Amino acid sequence: MTGVASPGDLRALLAPGAALLLPGVSNALAARVVADLGFPVAYVTGAGIANTYLGIPDNGLVTLTELARHVAAIRDSFPGPLVVDADTGFGNALNMARTVQVLERAGADALQIEDQVFPKRCGHFSGKEVIPKAEMVAKLKAAADARRSADLLIIARTDAIAPEGYEAAIDRAAAYRDAGADVTFVEAPTSMEQIAEIPKRLPWPQIINIVIGGRTPELPNAKLKELGYAGVIYANVALQASLLGMQAALGELKRTGHMGHAKALVVDFSERQRLVHKDAFDALERKYAAKP
Repeated sequence: MTGVASPGDLRALLAPGAALLLPGVSNALAARVVADLGFPVAYVTGAGIANTYLGIPDNGLVTLTELARHVAAIRDSFPGPLVVDADTGFGNALNMARTVQVLERAGADALQIEDQVFPKRCGHFSGKEVIPKAEMVAKLKAAADARRSADLLIIARTDAIAPEGYEAAIDRAAAYRDAGADVTFVEAPTSMEQIAEIPKRLPWPQIINIVIGGRTPELPNAKLKELGYAGVIYANVALQASLLGMQAALGELKRTGHMGHAKALVVDFSERQRLVHKDAFDALERKYAAKP
């Protein structure tokens, strides 16, 4: 990948109107693919980790320790900035401070923190609940104080549209900005009107989350730039595509007992080794091989 962005570049990349694409990765292999395709930034998806690591829905059961291990592995595989889904910070303001320290040490360049109750659920699920605004403000202040580097961005997400209404969500996002958030993120707007209005009413960097099959209508990237969005999360495109691919290939194997003429359904062996940088590891083996 050429022109790799550094962590310090993330603030400039997430400028209003950039509509920076943030493809979701749930493991180091997905991060390799995202880097290989030339995306400068990756989004470490909590839903994706829950689905791929534990085989469960995004319902708040992944622990901070498990998340940190995934972030560290992805950090080793992705050269650019990582935006990490830190859920609710795994508890109260004190938990939040520790979450920031642990994930920053693991390699996060930005942390997305949301105002749902703990344990949380996917932003596009029904039945969400949010904590009081004042409690979230305190958690964001703790997060801002806990970071070691000013380059670490705090992204404050509100899930208040569903339980409290659109106006309450806008009010919360403004309060979160005052509390120290660098970027805000009003989750799950349900209409074109809401999508268009958010950056106008909140004139600092805004994130929008596009979930294929979710509650928010998808707009072309050019339109989101025009509306003034800073970043566009596609958290689960890679995951949903990989599921479709696995179902197609394994379905063929189940039906016929071999891959036969369906080998086009799987990536070539040599391409798989290229993506995981086998040549580089071979070179290291030769470099450190014991001489007779």
